Amino acid sequence: MEEAIKKADVLIEALPYIKEFHRKIMVIKYGGSILGEEKIRKGVLEDIVFLSYMGLCPVLVHGGGPNISERMKCAGVKSEFVDGMRVTDEKTLEIVEEELNKLNKIIVSEIKELGGKAVGFQLRKQSIILARKKQEGRDLGFVGEVESIDVKPLLHQTKDYTVCVICPIGKGQDNRTYNINADDVASSVAVSLLAEKLVVLTNVRGIMRSPDDPSSLISTLTIDEAKGLIKEGAVQEGMIPKVKSAMAALEGAVKKTHIIDARIPHALLLEIFTKEGIGTEIIK
Repeated sequence: MEEAIKKADVLIEALPYIKEFHRKIMVIKYGGSILGEEKIRKGVLEDIVFLSYMGLCPVLVHGGGPNISERMKCAGVKSEFVDGMRVTDEKTLEIVEEELNKLNKIIVSEIKELGGKAVGFQLRKQSIILARKKQEGRDLGFVGEVESIDVKPLLHQTKDYTVCVICPIGKGQDNRTYNINADDVASSVAVSLLAEKLVVLTNVRGIMRSPDDPSSLISTLTIDEAKGLIKEGAVQEGMIPKVKSAMAALEGAVKKTHIIDARIPHALLLEIFTKEGIGTEIIK
């Protein structure tokens, strides 16, 4: 009996958040090595299906870097990165698109297997990302940035709580295909949809004042504080584009952004439906 009462208490604790976020759009970015781990992926997708059944409107933007790197290694193609971005020639672009499309299909299929509704947005099927070649710094080949997002098909699908699963590949006005950083795509999608939240799933607890000390986790940061941590070097390497994309979303129309560890069971639900949360939230 006590165990059942505890479960009911958890549901009651979540009620104010369910009411507050009813029919609100949550953009979730999911990629990296955690995307390739089947057990973690199933847990994340279960949470996303749960969110949709609770009346929220999750939109998922996925990456696929490790899958792409492994495929390139098998094909004898060298991976090269500049500031965390993959240098993309024609052969690399072909592999990137194939691997991202494959992952997109897997995610859509697994959401459906879990009882949810999902639709994939791939370049060849239904392109929603207008891109342009990334100009700043070194020429990275077919690496792009978002020029605009066509939100109409996304809004149409979220009306009946269908989860939109988006590939970070865009088409330019020059009719060329561009590989785009998934964090940047997620931020642009969140701003374009006037999303309530942008949640970035990663393999660390969140932002830590001392990167090697999990107990130094910072639960809440402002944009200015986050910029200061980047400058100090507390935010490093792969976390930098995630924090920058979160700040860009806040500077747009997004109310809150979150960086959380997808390896924690039901991390999404704990971050959204509890007062304490489990990761780092960045606020205006």
